[in-house]
Amino acid sequence: MGLMKPTRLNVNAPDARCPAHAQKDHLRIPREKIGILLANLGTPDDTDYRSMRRYLGEFLSDKRVIDYPSWKWQPILQGIVLSVRPFKSGAAYRSIWNEEAGESPLMTITKQQTAAIRAALAAEYGDRVMVDFCMRYGNPSTQSKVAELTAEGCTRILFFPLYPQYAGATTATANDQFFRALMEENWQPASRTVPPYFDDPAYIEALAQSVERACAAAEHKPDMLICSYHGLPQRYVTEGGDPYHCQCQKTTRLLKERLGWTDSQIMTTFQSKFGPEEWLQPYTVEEVARQAEKGNKRIAICAPAFSADCIETLEEINEEIRESFEHAGGEEFLYIPCLNADPLHIKALVGQIRTNLAGWT
Repeated sequence: MGLMKPTRLNVNAPDARCPAHAQKDHLRIPREKIGILLANLGTPDDTDYRSMRRYLGEFLSDKRVIDYPSWKWQPILQGIVLSVRPFKSGAAYRSIWNEEAGESPLMTITKQQTAAIRAALAAEYGDRVMVDFCMRYGNPSTQSKVAELTAEGCTRILFFPLYPQYAGATTATANDQFFRALMEENWQPASRTVPPYFDDPAYIEALAQSVERACAAAEHKPDMLICSYHGLPQRYVTEGGDPYHCQCQKTTRLLKERLGWTDSQIMTTFQSKFGPEEWLQPYTVEEVARQAEKGNKRIAICAPAFSADCIETLEEINEEIRESFEHAGGEEFLYIPCLNADPLHIKALVGQIRTNLAGWT
């Protein structure tokens, strides 16, 4: 490992000053603040081949995501996957791209969430708290944002992975990257990470109200609500002890109880299978077809594991999975958007931040 980079304090910040009783030549130091760093999965910078290859290369090289030995996986990734998949993924991203802003919907929504949380916390804590966001893969990087917060005088940082349910491939790898970023700082801030919040009543309430609004606005009430979560290889749970599957099941149960529905009206499925291994089941793309064949011609589908709409919801669910349902005879497919910057969602996230700031403010 190389030498640590010195922490570059912003000595020209408006609130920078020399500490009391310091020598005259002491550096000006920004006033101490608390940083809130929100973290999401990531997004390519553009939809062209090179941007997609760079993004997918970083994502699919993460040992938390694909844990095969490098000698076995990297030749496949570099020689086959990254030669073909960037074209397919680029086309998928182009179908949902925010052309006006020149960015992916995930980026747009994460900016909206950050702005809403920043406004809520400013009303409560003033300028003592800074709020920003980073991406695990792509830009803005976790390392760059940790460096910016420390430069602005954040001596404490609360790191918040925006994943309601914990998984090694989501929450843990985001935390890994945060800790790596801290290793680059000579003057490290004190740090905390926000734990999963899948059973937070405020989060469940936000989910429930989003379902109720969508169903009330639909022409007909759906026969079935499918809660589609991002999948994981089955062995990550059975051999690795990952709690993700249990937390997804509990999320669905709590949502069912809050809605007052029966077991036959709601179920848990998993999407985004990658590679030849067995993943958590049932697979969403197959289950929607089974439901149509069983006579449930009207279904609603939500994605409780995603805090913001992204390629997996806007393209995979609303296009690929919808097509599977309709091809099997389904008639009405209702996609319920992620919670995004909904006020109840922001309220739940701010509540988590407030809880985890205890003793710091």
